Amino acid sequence: MLRAERWEKTSNRGATIWFTGLSGSGKSTVAVAVQQKLIEIGRVSYLLDGDNLRMGLNGDLGFSAEDRSENIRRVGEVARLFADAGVVALVPVISPYRADRDLAREIHVRAGLDFHEVFVDAPLDVCEARDPKGLYVKARAGEIKGFTGIDDPYESPLSPELIVKTAETAVEDAAALILGLLAS
Repeated sequence: MLRAERWEKTSNRGATIWFTGLSGSGKSTVAVAVQQKLIEIGRVSYLLDGDNLRMGLNGDLGFSAEDRSENIRRVGEVARLFADAGVVALVPVISPYRADRDLAREIHVRAGLDFHEVFVDAPLDVCEARDPKGLYVKARAGEIKGFTGIDDPYESPLSPELIVKTAETAVEDAAALILGLLAS
């Protein structure tokens, strides 16, 4: 079945919303809020959370630069498949390297699918204060090496479709802004 026919018959249009930012920036929190809003309006979506993918599909990967790139490549391919099926793929992953995010976008562009990069921007001190998993404390203590934002770089997007400053924006407001991307 062709994509257009599948989307028409199911009344769904696929897309990928790629949430990038530091650990603790609010990527997953905002993505969950977006998913809830999509459910409320009857739009099919699926949350491809980085932590869950690292336990399964990408369980064989570590955190070297090469493994991080491969992680993002795989996630980009899976998101493309979901989007092609008519699902809005919500992808909250740190994805620290600009080139990897650009590749995820290119995978979608080549397939003729919508890809929206959302930079979930929160200052490092805010992320550290939130520290939902205690990772910054471990990284500062030297227990975690190569931690993004501490001793490994995070390359901010140059031209994301949307920047959400979670230290200043309520989760519900952020979700509403992101839903606007799907309307365009």
